[in-house]
Amino acid sequence: MSKLEKAIVAIVEVFEECAGTDEQKTQLSIAELGQLIKAQITSPEFKDKVDPDNIKEVMEELDKNHDGEVNFREYSQCIAGLARAYYTKKHGKDKCRGRGRGCQDK
Repeated sequence: MSKLEKAIVAIVEVFEECAGTDEQKTQLSIAELGQLIKAQITSPEFKDKVDPDNIKEVMEELDKNHDGEVNFREYSQCIAGLARAYYTKKHGKDKCRGRGRGCQDK
């Protein structure tokens, strides 16, 4: 299995494990999702790349209908938001924005 395929399987399995702990097998409460993210982001290297404020910001944007539940679609949007935050922290905000491939700082 490729690196990307392993990452996708891991994202799905983490959701299923956490969503399967109560009667709502396909939903997570916002609190459960926050706990899941805090428990899963344990590497010092990754914590250096993702600010805790980014987690809160992404979480606040998820529950659009304010039902207190997060389905897999919303969860995957949260993971994508964390990936963007990691990328931004690693490479810098707006670096090469709008300059196309292979841009260089001048």
